Amino acid sequence: MKRLLIVAHAPSPNTLHLRQSAERVACHPDLTSVEVVSLAPLDAGPEDLRKADAVLLGTTENLGYMSGALKDFFDRSYYAVLDHTQGLPCGLYVRAGHDGTGTQRAVEGIVTGLRWRWVQPPLILRGAWEADFSTQVEELALSLAAGLDAGII
Repeated sequence: MKRLLIVAHAPSPNTLHLRQSAERVACHPDLTSVEVVSLAPLDAGPEDLRKADAVLLGTTENLGYMSGALKDFFDRSYYAVLDHTQGLPCGLYVRAGHDGTGTQRAVEGIVTGLRWRWVQPPLILRGAWEADFSTQVEELALSLAAGLDAGII
């Protein structure tokens, strides 16, 4: 079994819906060789990353930066996994009330340092809430899960 780790900050009903949507589609019954573990950043740590075959990160934009919870996750995990997760396939979605570019840059800087591999460009969900945000996160999560299931990522 391959393991997709979803680490996503969800402080509101909408962001919780995004994380749950990602988890639901990644657990699609046709993806028989993928196990999905979905955790809040404060509940995840280095051991979860070491066991993962891919990771989907989700965060809110907080004052032009990632959530404090996701930053805490990286702070606790970075050096503990630095030599163990190089090349880890990853994806990111940012729920941004404004433009999300600062948040994206901050996460990209950490991912670059960890030498993880982007499966696709980060997804920035900008502005007022739109129902389509869930669909976009589902597509991202499904691409990661299906890629793991097919053995191509």
